[in-house]
Amino acid sequence: MGRRGEARRQLTRSAEAVSRTVEATWRIEAAKIIAALSRYVGDFGLAEDLAQEAVAEALRQWPESGVPSNPAAWVTTVAKRRAIDNWRRRDRLDDRVAMIASEMEIAQNAAVDEPPWDPDTIDDDVLRLIFISCHPVLGREAQLALTLRVVGGLTSEQVARAFLVPVSTIQQRIVRAKKKLAAAQVPFELPPAEDRAERLSSVLGVLYLMFSEGHVAASGPDWMRPELAMDALRLTRVTAGLLPGEPEVHGLVALMASTAARFPARVRPDGRPILLADQNRARWDRSLIHLGERSLRTALALREARGAYTVQAQIAAVHAEATDVASTDWTRIAVLYSDLNRAAPSPVTELNRAIAIAEADGPLAGLRVVDELAASGALATFHLIPSVRGELLSRLGRAEEARAEFERAADLATNEREREVLRAKARRPAGP
Repeated sequence: MGRRGEARRQLTRSAEAVSRTVEATWRIEAAKIIAALSRYVGDFGLAEDLAQEAVAEALRQWPESGVPSNPAAWVTTVAKRRAIDNWRRRDRLDDRVAMIASEMEIAQNAAVDEPPWDPDTIDDDVLRLIFISCHPVLGREAQLALTLRVVGGLTSEQVARAFLVPVSTIQQRIVRAKKKLAAAQVPFELPPAEDRAERLSSVLGVLYLMFSEGHVAASGPDWMRPELAMDALRLTRVTAGLLPGEPEVHGLVALMASTAARFPARVRPDGRPILLADQNRARWDRSLIHLGERSLRTALALREARGAYTVQAQIAAVHAEATDVASTDWTRIAVLYSDLNRAAPSPVTELNRAIAIAEADGPLAGLRVVDELAASGALATFHLIPSVRGELLSRLGRAEEARAEFERAADLATNEREREVLRAKARRPAGP
């Protein structure tokens, strides 16, 4: 009985380890897998379905066979085999199926863990996938939801939080978007050069939200997902190469680079967050800061009117110039947030402006702005407003009020690391 019990425990541990590996593979490699499959089967929705089936197969097989050395390659290969089987069952063995089958036979004779895509061109594949998701046959909300779900690897819950809407709404948008793309028979290719600018706003919106999810994960055990953020930066740089005359592409590159420069200083070895005021700025990546500076100069030189990404890049540049929080030009940042609110009004922007005002003019001045925002009902179901109110109340010495706000913020937070930070703040004494 003891040996059988130990065997069951080992099997359970093995299944849990496999589940974690599959989850990590999908989170990191989903866009590459679906992009590779879309290129072969020519159908965006079918590619995702095949990938999901292959992931389910991995959960069944790997606890017994072991995790392959290249999990993403295994998933892609199994998905392609399923595509061939499905077509054969439907008596649709056309030239495309024959071509894929031939490639599969070649692959079977090669090492099983060779990547099924050319690592030098995968960015182009993923970028094609983004442009397809942002096809004009879809509305903007559907474009963003579909791309974040498929390319960004976000769950429906995470996408819903990004848009401040119910999960069911996001799920319906994604399903309808896939059907529209299939009905329109959208080819898996970059649009012609003359059509790219038309989709640019949606593409940049998707890349921005991908980066934001990498910067601070909407949910889960990790404070951030740096691999997702750096993928977004890389794809934005590719987009800038495709459309070098578009200032907002360069503005977004500048914003991402200046923000990603802080990544080495944002997390402790145990995974706990390090907030801006406590970061060792000597660890900020100077090469990324220089990239941000160059891209910002390019964006500003291309036109006089600044877009939302360029203004945000200017804010990030002010932080990058400062040696510490005290020497930061918070008045300049508050003005820039006012500019951003005019370019792209948002309650989150107004909340950030309140933080800058609090740093420049004192916590009471910032609290007035936050209270006005709270009274409007904006962000009522999110942790952001009580988190900021708690900080400002604490600085004013109003300990009990601050503690209540931090506890409310912790209850609303969906990221586990963020929740830990908020609960720690609720336990600390009030004061500057």
